[in-house]
Amino acid sequence: MRPESPVCASLVAWGNAWLAGHVGLDEAADHVESACGPAVVGEVSLRKYLANLRTGGLRELRLALPAPGDPLGLSGPASFNSAAVDAGQAAIAVLDDHNIGLVPALDLRGSSYVGVRLDVQESGPVRHDLPSLSEAERELSDAMRSATEALASIDGPAQSRPSLGRQDGALAPGYPARAHRVSTLATRLAAVLRLADDRGLTSGQIAVRGAALRELDRAVRRAVVAAHHAIFEPIRNQ
Repeated sequence: MRPESPVCASLVAWGNAWLAGHVGLDEAADHVESACGPAVVGEVSLRKYLANLRTGGLRELRLALPAPGDPLGLSGPASFNSAAVDAGQAAIAVLDDHNIGLVPALDLRGSSYVGVRLDVQESGPVRHDLPSLSEAERELSDAMRSATEALASIDGPAQSRPSLGRQDGALAPGYPARAHRVSTLATRLAAVLRLADDRGLTSGQIAVRGAALRELDRAVRRAVVAAHHAIFEPIRNQ
């Protein structure tokens, strides 16, 4: 599953909106599947699986957007971390007495069916070192400024303006306006990062550019994660 696929982000945003009472289960599942295609967990439909989780004590969904060397949102075990890093994403279902990790993969059946299968694994405890929304927004602003200064110092060929595609970072009902704003900006920056082109640059310029973009990528991923957790942030801070 490509890291830019919206499946886990959509699942977390709309799943949390459902858990917070802003949308119904059918609406939440419909939005997830409109973004990624039919979704199953094992052989169970996404709707049924979420309903079963809630009966079992589901309290919230968390987003993990790890990269090699940066297990953002993950707390083990090693098998889950490895699968999530390979996929570039995971969702974590937080229950009363344990957590469940969901790692997406393409679900190909026959010649025309294309959907998503979420593989279930045990997950460790919720990480408490993730940034708040305000911290992530500040980090993103600082990283954008640093990246702009670094890239402006490179005298390379002009880059065409990339198309941002259909992903706009929209969250779900119930999220604060600031979370929508941060998610939209971070998602658009992520699209730009994926299309970065080193052609025509010297090795030194590539090194400077790479360092700047890696730091921006880290800030982007942290901002997206913080935005998707923001619906419950006031409750956690009480």
